[in-house]
Amino acid sequence: MKNFCGRTRREFIWQTGAGFTGVAMAGLFGNELAPQAKAADAKPAFANPLAPKKPHFAAKAKSVIFLYMYGGPSHMDTFDYKPAMIGMDNKTIKVKTFGRGGKKDEGRIVEPRWKFKQYGESGKWVSDLFPNLANHVDDIAFLHSMTADSPIHGSAMIQMNTGKVLSGAPCIGSWANYGLGSVNENLPGFVVMLDPRGGPISGAKNWSSGYMPAQYEGTMFRSQGTPILDLARPSGMTEAEQRRLLDTVRGFNDDHMAAHDQHNALAARIASYELAFKMQTSSPEATDIASEPESIHEMYGLNDKKTATFGRQCLLARRLVERGVRFVQLYSGGAHNDDNWDAHGDLAHNHNLHAGETDKPIAALLKDLKDKGLLESTLIVWGGEFGRQPTAEYPNGTGRDHNAYGFTMWMAGGGVKGGVSVGTTDEIGAAAVEKPFHVKHLHATMLHLMGLDPDRLTYFYGGLDQKLVGVEGAEPIKEVMA
Repeated sequence: MKNFCGRTRREFIWQTGAGFTGVAMAGLFGNELAPQAKAADAKPAFANPLAPKKPHFAAKAKSVIFLYMYGGPSHMDTFDYKPAMIGMDNKTIKVKTFGRGGKKDEGRIVEPRWKFKQYGESGKWVSDLFPNLANHVDDIAFLHSMTADSPIHGSAMIQMNTGKVLSGAPCIGSWANYGLGSVNENLPGFVVMLDPRGGPISGAKNWSSGYMPAQYEGTMFRSQGTPILDLARPSGMTEAEQRRLLDTVRGFNDDHMAAHDQHNALAARIASYELAFKMQTSSPEATDIASEPESIHEMYGLNDKKTATFGRQCLLARRLVERGVRFVQLYSGGAHNDDNWDAHGDLAHNHNLHAGETDKPIAALLKDLKDKGLLESTLIVWGGEFGRQPTAEYPNGTGRDHNAYGFTMWMAGGGVKGGVSVGTTDEIGAAAVEKPFHVKHLHATMLHLMGLDPDRLTYFYGGLDQKLVGVEGAEPIKEVMA
């Protein structure tokens, strides 16, 4: 056969034919093969990256409120009833633990400091720490066998928020907005509210968009004072002048940014400017809780100094999801030591403080959402980065060290089956023994309840189709799905 540049005619036809077929197939698929890819030889039309997108399948949950109990609440003192521990106070037993104090083979039992009672038709056992929330157990699915990879706050928090123990990955709020967009163009798709006592360890990494564009990261709202800092237009600038400035920037983008990387970078910045511009008028209305009736203020505990801060956050969260905000994360606890749930010293003092601040507001949030018909479309998630050990951390005192071997989280609303408890820890709560679930199973469940397939939701970065649930993936927890 005659050669074409060292190739046979058969090889030449096969190679060129396969190439043309690939081009045709790419044209048929459009941008579905790589949603963030754009043509490099032309100026692509700007598309709002937060525009609403169809889910992979029909789902009930449209928004998520993640109630993050920073520091690690003690599961055997809250929702994981352990009657076998009663009468064992200060008894030294053989038990494997791993926390900030390292690995140990024995420890001194700290008996639960609160009594438990049964509530609801499900007969769920709840401690006296949560008398108000206990009245809603039939709307809640408890996960009693959660596990994580790290017993250290920084890496454990990053994993709970991003699925990885190392920095640099997008958090779940970013994934939700990347996958579904936002139905409100005048407010951020992802909002974070911190405890006024301080931010959590690892800081903004917990609500970062990681390797995704910055428009997917969380926007900070404050529960006191002006909700959003640096939002007001420059002093002396009128709305008309601001509009003209924005039009000028748009024109510069159209005239000078032909290269797609430059175009997309500036277009994304323009989108941020436009969102900020729209928020100047929308944000005050969305955060105006003074317009709520006095009965709502009372229900959320806004008239009580102890519950006012977290109550305001919960009420703001309801108002935001009511207006189409996709993902809201509230932090209970900030800074270090007893400013959060990290009960290394006096367990009773610590948990009485933080449960007392959050019990009434969370119960109010569940009731309010249900009364307004929003609970079915709003997924509520409660928990921290890990739980606590059944044994004392020090020779004296009641403080508990970190426990990533087994802990409790719960979910409600948004397609969740209420009145169920899934998984168990051993008789003293040291480790998960029945149906252990990893953090990635929680993430897979959250995505699934929002209509997103955890294995199909990918973002191409570093040569890989990255996923929130990692390369190995994870199955949703079917037992909690209605």
